[in-house]
Amino acid sequence: MAESNSTGNDAIAGEMPREPVLRRDQHGAPDYDSVPDVIEWFLNYDQRVATVKHPKVEELFQWKQDQSRLAGENVFIFNCAEDRLAIGIIQAVAHNPTERELHAWIAQLINALETASKATEDVTSAYQLELTAATSVVAESAKIPAATAQTDFLINCWLEALCTAEVRVLGWLYQELYRRPFHPQNF
Repeated sequence: MAESNSTGNDAIAGEMPREPVLRRDQHGAPDYDSVPDVIEWFLNYDQRVATVKHPKVEELFQWKQDQSRLAGENVFIFNCAEDRLAIGIIQAVAHNPTERELHAWIAQLINALETASKATEDVTSAYQLELTAATSVVAESAKIPAATAQTDFLINCWLEALCTAEVRVLGWLYQELYRRPFHPQNF
């Protein structure tokens, strides 16, 4: 569904404004109230993050929420995939307040992304799915005969899009917070 690349800036169209700014207070400490502005910048100017605004991804997100609701899971219902992404990033920063903790969280996201990407690729190939040409990934997944395999495929498509976006933003925030780029071998 999405490509994985942990940091970088790809303009969606035209000339891209300068990078986002994580504001700092008078003592140089990060101003966490500026994190939503950083997320918005990525949603507007980074194609791998902006993918969560694409109708195919939004459909996957709504499908996933419906599945969770039908399964009786106690989940917060978001209006859109964009909101889910933003809250996930803000929570990741809040719940992982040290470099080591944020590093471990990003590493987990990368592992989830790699697993989801591989599974999506395998199923797409096995069932000759045309995800690029399809107007709906959910509809295209109907070519998968087993309901469990279809559900797993759709969850992996959603995770691939979500983790790609989260890794890109969190990777940038990591570098801003700790003054060095994220690398799997930092610790």
